[in-house]
Amino acid sequence: MSTLVQKYNIAGPRYTSYPTVPYWNMDSFSGKIWQQTLIQSFEESNVEEGISLYIHLPFCEQMCTFCGCHKRITKCHDKEGPYIQAVLKEWWLYCNLFSSRPGIKELHLGGGTPTFFSPENLKVLIDGIFKTASKAEGYEFSFEGHPNNTTKDHLETLYDLGFRRVSFGVQDYNETVQKAINRVQPFENVKRVTEYAREIGYTSVGHDIIFGLPFQTLEHVEQTILKTKELMPDRLAFYSYAHVPWLKGNGQRGYNDADLPSADDKREQYEKGKLMLSKVGYKEIGMDHFALPTDALFKSMESSELHRNFMGYTASKTHLMVGLGVSSISDSWYGFAQNVKGLEEYYHLIDNNIIPVYRGHILTEEEQIIRKHILNLMCRFETSWDGKEEYFPELLEVLERLEEMESDGLVEIGSNVLRVTEKGRPFIRNISMAFDVLLHRKAPDTRLFSMTI
Repeated sequence: MSTLVQKYNIAGPRYTSYPTVPYWNMDSFSGKIWQQTLIQSFEESNVEEGISLYIHLPFCEQMCTFCGCHKRITKCHDKEGPYIQAVLKEWWLYCNLFSSRPGIKELHLGGGTPTFFSPENLKVLIDGIFKTASKAEGYEFSFEGHPNNTTKDHLETLYDLGFRRVSFGVQDYNETVQKAINRVQPFENVKRVTEYAREIGYTSVGHDIIFGLPFQTLEHVEQTILKTKELMPDRLAFYSYAHVPWLKGNGQRGYNDADLPSADDKREQYEKGKLMLSKVGYKEIGMDHFALPTDALFKSMESSELHRNFMGYTASKTHLMVGLGVSSISDSWYGFAQNVKGLEEYYHLIDNNIIPVYRGHILTEEEQIIRKHILNLMCRFETSWDGKEEYFPELLEVLERLEEMESDGLVEIGSNVLRVTEKGRPFIRNISMAFDVLLHRKAPDTRLFSMTI
């Protein structure tokens, strides 16, 4: 495995979208065309499957240095009300495009720190959304909670509004690692909010754990998973730390590359963690995710309904996902659009009744086909090309790129099917990259992505 790690540890995308953001074609994108794809997708899918809604709540009281997300650091909570009103107006601008009342199948509050906002303000936000929307059949509402500031009132308020899933950012329980990433939170805090959520009736409680963090050792990962075992969350995100200090706005400059585990050490951390999780009953779901067999995420994988988008892995698929708030990305299935990242610019555009999109991409027919293949690999560890709807001109070149991975035992290639082996699952990003014709047509001139291992 060490030789394979050295061989395949290269910079590569995580494929929450295809094409990936650096390969979006801005020249062919316009707000008008984007809105046309949005309306088309809504008309095709709203009645049968509903839509997904992601709301970005960017405020945090302190900078966590492992985080690459867009956020605004402040302790000033009077910013909550104006931001919520802007998000609700943005939602109103979208609803004006739709021909009927949208049914929301999935709703996720991400950040930032959603629990920076008071329970009362979160209620104002959700109630405001549903003044012009309905809950679709089988809806799933979820939010991200910080163990240090999530209160029982937060959990009860959101539960009463229809939320049944919550994920808590744990990262690592070792104090040295926590101090390095500026995220000090005792196990007791995680235990308290996990137990609160279960007492209240949440059906899925998740924990996010990261390996490959600065100063993190194999023993630290083992101890974190032993503590996780005490709480047995329904699902786990077991992420590889993405070291991207060149990206503007993150805090990954408080330590050096030498402070990070090597690629071989990271892979050992992952393999040990995966083994420990498997022994207590967790099942591997796609890339970096694990769930108990009773959780909806595992059941959706078993029924081939698992989906992946800018919200990560989801238990059901909607073609249309609307992103609200600064930096949010929307997905119409035919195109992507990202909101402006500056809070002041966002407010200015909303005040002028303008949907605050500043860049995007309209997918070509070929890109839609490749996107399906990468989604298949990421969600089911296999893909096929039985008919012309799965064929694209460079497929033969893709298969040639995969021949070496086949020799290494990472994939099995049939006449019209590709399957990822158990050995190949840790290298799913590399396997997906073989399908990324845009990446192969024009390799980036500068570092864009984190390392795959």
